[in-house]
Amino acid sequence: MRDRLRPTLFVVAALLGGCSETRFESPPGDNIETCDPRWKGLWTGDDAKLTDTATAFFVDEGCRFLVLEQTEPSGPLKEIHVPVNYVHADGKDYLVVADTALKGLVELKPVYGVEPPPAKAFFFARYEALADRIDVHAVAHERVARQIIDGKLDGTVSKMPNELHVYVRGDRARMLEILRRGGIFADKAELHLVRIRQTPAEYEHSLIEAQRRRPQ
Repeated sequence: MRDRLRPTLFVVAALLGGCSETRFESPPGDNIETCDPRWKGLWTGDDAKLTDTATAFFVDEGCRFLVLEQTEPSGPLKEIHVPVNYVHADGKDYLVVADTALKGLVELKPVYGVEPPPAKAFFFARYEALADRIDVHAVAHERVARQIIDGKLDGTVSKMPNELHVYVRGDRARMLEILRRGGIFADKAELHLVRIRQTPAEYEHSLIEAQRRRPQ
């Protein structure tokens, strides 16, 4: 798997966790929404610093989730649309992204160790949204793997040097039950996002100007 984005910036980093990943057979429940208005706007990581290239993302008024990726120094931002879904259960909020929705953003192999591999699987993350900040909690891959090994969850675990691939089986009702039971996400947020009070065009302009002024 090759992640083209800076690892602490975009939500995908929290979903994938580098060379560790947990995918779920089904989305959680039937009440899946395509918009959470709290996400509308332009966001970047709270640790973002000026680098040769940068990435942010923008949720527009139509709730399209757009990754804004700068692929070369001082170059324009490329827009990549990633369909993101939202689930709310028992007062907690979750992101749900199909692995097929990430084509063009990251290179994902089929679900590891499952034959035949499913045509589609899903990544989950939990988030806490405030006015100008969103904290994203990644799945605790080792914790979920242990639950499968102990028989508490149904699925597969494939571990190798520097890699961990976890697949959780179950229908929509089972996935929602797993979320409600808790214990599958990291205690600390993996990603801290802050709102940028600019339009994407303004952000692109200020970014490029700052990069051009930076001492070489």
